[in-house]
Amino acid sequence: EDNVIVKDEIFGPVMSLMKFKTTEEVIKRANDTRYGLAAGILTQNIDLANTVSRSIRAGIIWINCYFAFDNDCPYGGYKMSGFGRDLGLDALHKYLHIKSVVTPIYNSPWL
Repeated sequence: EDNVIVKDEIFGPVMSLMKFKTTEEVIKRANDTRYGLAAGILTQNIDLANTVSRSIRAGIIWINCYFAFDNDCPYGGYKMSGFGRDLGLDALHKYLHIKSVVTPIYNSPWL
């Protein structure tokens, strides 16, 4: 648990595999980090994969695959793994500035 590749966000071809006894244990261990960029789940039980994927705090979670991207799928991290999203419609928000303009309209038939 205290190994650098388990606790830190390492960029490169690195994957840490750990044994676990219960689903609750694996969720707790996966979330016990300051980072949350990506996670991978390998299982034959799709119900278990859905439960675990909804419980892990990471920006993207791959089930039975890894490092699969699509331009329509937002990509970005949780916690100290960054802010905002790249790719997908969500990526456009960092290029937009929302503005409200209020003008009083006097003698309007709709007011």
